[in-house]
Amino acid sequence: MPDDKIENRKADHLDICINSDVESQVKTTGFEDISFIHRAIPKFKMDEIKLESLFLGYRLKYPIIIGAMTGGHSKALEFNRKLGELAEEYGIGMGLGSQRAALNNDRLVETYRIAREVAPNTFLIANIGAPQLSSLKSFELEKIINMISANALAVHLNCLQESIQLEGETSFCCLLENLNKVTREISIPVIVKETGAGICWEDAKKIEEAGVSAIDVSGAGGTSWSAVEYIRGGSELGRIFWDWGIPTAVSLIECVNSVKIPVIASGGVRTGIDIAKSLSLGANAVSISLPFLRAAAKGMHTLRNYLDNIIQQLKVTMYLIGAKTIEDLRKLPLIITGKTSEWLKLRGFDVAQYVNRKID
Repeated sequence: MPDDKIENRKADHLDICINSDVESQVKTTGFEDISFIHRAIPKFKMDEIKLESLFLGYRLKYPIIIGAMTGGHSKALEFNRKLGELAEEYGIGMGLGSQRAALNNDRLVETYRIAREVAPNTFLIANIGAPQLSSLKSFELEKIINMISANALAVHLNCLQESIQLEGETSFCCLLENLNKVTREISIPVIVKETGAGICWEDAKKIEEAGVSAIDVSGAGGTSWSAVEYIRGGSELGRIFWDWGIPTAVSLIECVNSVKIPVIASGGVRTGIDIAKSLSLGANAVSISLPFLRAAAKGMHTLRNYLDNIIQQLKVTMYLIGAKTIEDLRKLPLIITGKTSEWLKLRGFDVAQYVNRKID
């Protein structure tokens, strides 16, 4: 595909995500079916709560990653500058949008590289689409990695979006073989991430067996890339598949209970309560995209306010359930009801394991 078409598409995606309603309309994340047990007698002061965590060997001050959303267009440079500055200031991670656009257009490299320039100590995740793995050479993957001195490489699975997109590439053949090759050839961890439709346990096992270091579930209930493509191109397919996918909470539970590698929760994570639920279900970190992007459009003050608010929400949640650390979160009971419980039981998962955790 010509470089200018890719660049224009990136600009369209950025504008649509900021200005249009692109989130799920009917399907939810499933977090509403998950409840904590409130503790009326606090055991510690709120300022004793510890939120530091390790992810793929890197220490995050908070278990939060700014999700991959943007790059590949001149408009993206200022967004990635702001998001990079925020990540560096708060000690959180950051993912970049697909770097395919910059592989053959050096003019666009700076729209990605700016993140590393303003965030020299931040855990940065490079990004490429799964369909491109079959054609890219090792040196091209290294170019993507070196572009931002990445700490990890994300390979995104977007078969839904590609099926809807006017210029979509629907060839995902040999993906597992390509993943296995990539994980052996590059020196940094590889993360496989969905893009809003979730990952089931059967696919998670295959991804793990391919040598991947972590999985980002990116479930349904948040941004719908089918919706984005519907708004962009008007394809009726985009409207029909607007709410397609596995709810985030379901996908997270399926993956955490099926693989030994770290799992990132993403897809409609919007509040500190969502973050706490994700961590309690076994996520090693959470990734949030659309709220950060929209906050960045309003400036650094709004960005900091948003992040401060969700961190405070996370702390209050942990205080109210008696969890001083993230490890404590994983030991406390959860109540899982509704459609989420029904789905998991039908899929053969033991929902009772969560409520049977013991309260101290």
